[in-house]
Amino acid sequence: MKIVFISNFMNHHQLPVAEKLYEMLGDDYKFIALEGLPEERRTMGYADMNHQYQFVLCAYDSPEQQEYADKIALECDVLIAGSCPDWYIKRRVKANKITIKTSERYFKENKTFFDQIKHYVRAMRHLSPFQNKPLYFLCASAYTSQDVNKYTDFHGKTYKWGYFPEVKHYDDIEKIIEWKHHASILWVSRLIEWKHPEVPIMVAKHLKSKGLEFQMNLIGNGELENKVKQMIIDDELDDCVHMLGSMNPEDVRKHMEQSEIFLFTSDQNEGWGAVVNEAMNSACAVVANHEIGSVPYLIKHAENGFAYDGFNDCLDIIEDLLVNTRLCKKVGHAAYQSIISTWNANVASERLIKFINEIATKKECGLFLDGPCSSD
Repeated sequence: MKIVFISNFMNHHQLPVAEKLYEMLGDDYKFIALEGLPEERRTMGYADMNHQYQFVLCAYDSPEQQEYADKIALECDVLIAGSCPDWYIKRRVKANKITIKTSERYFKENKTFFDQIKHYVRAMRHLSPFQNKPLYFLCASAYTSQDVNKYTDFHGKTYKWGYFPEVKHYDDIEKIIEWKHHASILWVSRLIEWKHPEVPIMVAKHLKSKGLEFQMNLIGNGELENKVKQMIIDDELDDCVHMLGSMNPEDVRKHMEQSEIFLFTSDQNEGWGAVVNEAMNSACAVVANHEIGSVPYLIKHAENGFAYDGFNDCLDIIEDLLVNTRLCKKVGHAAYQSIISTWNANVASERLIKFINEIATKKECGLFLDGPCSSD
């Protein structure tokens, strides 16, 4: 079975699945990169992985490479389409070849009547032509399925997926949990509007007013950096809130390993949010907005993390975790186990092969009750 994954570029969130598929399939697996790593990602500390792995075909290197990429994308047994032009999908479904679209949510903005019109137009243009065709969806957001079925009908063809960053296995997870800094809160994101970096500052202000002891670190940079710094000064929080700037992924993970609570405040524009995977793998008690794409998949509320609905709910959860250290440790341990047992690249890749074999023969897959490749 020849499987080709096509997307814009290889990144550290996609790499573990790609490596596992190559380990399982050898040269029958290829990843087509359509473009180089954007400069913005380079400045954030991301490595250019396109030319580091022999299973990655860089279509943009030359016209000959592009022609070859287009050829194998059409002729392979299964094409998994990430960020790529629709015509890759159109020509395959026209030839009745199995094609799988992996996507975050389609309709992030949903505030006005004009948003609804834009959603409808996009659905008619990018989804409607593929109804009743051999196109399936691996949903890299818990909200993708409802989006693709809002104006079109892909019921029975949407399955859970996501991003699967590197998983760390700790010899003694209990020791990692015990060594975490007491009452430590970590926030990691770009400092931009829809990531809501003002929320952790508002949380810190409330916690300090209640006389609770804590230390909060913010990692990231962006256009709202000066505004956030001023909020810290105005609210006299510089003794408990620390802005650490941008860091590479390895250093971010070290801070996760040292932190008890991970706060994630993005809104519905956060398609997935792989830092949730990483924080759970680091045994943090994650407190995340329920609108974030990964949260309904990864988090079972009050068991392996917390999905908050509104600012007051967020405050109540964090207060409880700071007071109830046993709960914080219990949830962190459960979070780690969720990643180790289910939401990781090895499980996802092995399930993907079984999933493909199942839809090839039965046109649907009911092998898995939860986790990657389960019905959504």
